[in-house]
Amino acid sequence: MTSTGDVEGRAGPPLWWGRRRDFVGDVVLGGLSAVECAWEGVAFAREAGVPVAAGVLFGFLVGAVLLVRRRWPIAVVLVGIAVAPAAMGFLLGVVGLYTLASSEVPRRITGTLASMSLVATFVVMYLRTRGDADEQTLVISLSVFVAVALTVPPVLFGLYIGARRRLMESLQERADSLERELSLLADRAEERAEWARKEERTRIAREMHDVVAHRVSLMVVHAAALEAIAAKDPARAAKNAALVGDMGRQALTELREMLGVLRAAEKPARPAALAAALVAPAATAGYPHVGSFEDGPSLEELEALVGQSRAAGMAVEMLVHGEGAAYAAEVEQTAYRVVQEALTNCHKHAPGARVTVRLAHRDGEVAMQVENGPCDGKAAEPGLPSGGNGLVGMRERVLGLGGVFVSGPTDGGGFKVSAVLPAG
Repeated sequence: MTSTGDVEGRAGPPLWWGRRRDFVGDVVLGGLSAVECAWEGVAFAREAGVPVAAGVLFGFLVGAVLLVRRRWPIAVVLVGIAVAPAAMGFLLGVVGLYTLASSEVPRRITGTLASMSLVATFVVMYLRTRGDADEQTLVISLSVFVAVALTVPPVLFGLYIGARRRLMESLQERADSLERELSLLADRAEERAEWARKEERTRIAREMHDVVAHRVSLMVVHAAALEAIAAKDPARAAKNAALVGDMGRQALTELREMLGVLRAAEKPARPAALAAALVAPAATAGYPHVGSFEDGPSLEELEALVGQSRAAGMAVEMLVHGEGAAYAAEVEQTAYRVVQEALTNCHKHAPGARVTVRLAHRDGEVAMQVENGPCDGKAAEPGLPSGGNGLVGMRERVLGLGGVFVSGPTDGGGFKVSAVLPAG
């Protein structure tokens, strides 16, 4: 529907009519009222001593006023009251009172005009039917009955229709409001679902990076060492080859277990459940299995992690300050991942540099720091690719637990990664 009321190319109802059938109905009622009043205008002209044509024209115009009942209901009722002494406008009065009562006109105005119409009808009926004194009681009773019959039912029916119309409008407004709210909720649900999917993709990418990248980095370092000593020290070369094979199998196992988490459930996993399943990567030989935080790596496994880097030729020292305490599982796993990713970055970007891993147990928090010195220039560059996601992933993990993360170069030409996590 357009602003002009056109529906499917057809012109809408003119002026104040909202619907075509309302316009047609009012035209029919106005025509009937005009014919009725014109007929009654003949008797009025004879009683008033005016030409019949004038009485018919007057009655026609009075009856046609009913055509504007929806726009000016008060005017229609006032015209009906005004012509009551002329004994015309039966349909005009009844329909006018109904329209007035069903409209949005204040109730005090409706009551006043209805009372005036009641009194006018009673007076006209009484004056036209009065007779002898013995018939006064009957005349009064008849006049009261006619006045009430022509006034009260239209008003009551109009009040009922008006209340029903307002109720339907209120229900329609509520339905529209509910539909808008449901649409808004659906949009928000879709936004939350999209946010959850994005968050899961980020989690999966971070876990894949932390789980696989570290082992693959060690494999590349061992392979480079193997290439360098293959001809000089066959026994050590064989040992490094075995280490490379073990790490490759472990990386494949971890990757397979992680992908199995995504495919195992027949029912779509809820975002929270999927996140809990993917938060901790798989573990063999010092790495945790895919599962909940409780199954993830802990601070006790940091020595094994550092030992793997030593086995790859890194000069790494681990210092522990304070006494260990019982930390939340996600705190221990995040601390482990920070150290793991920092050591991986040392293998990539600082070959031959001395590395120091510090772990400090404080009151209500645990702090970790991985610092490497400058490269010695003797070790060969392993040529490991870097996607630039390591520091981003560490920062996301630490900030997600309400911790503090700082990274950057040192004055000595090295690089330092520090993180502080709350114990709870």
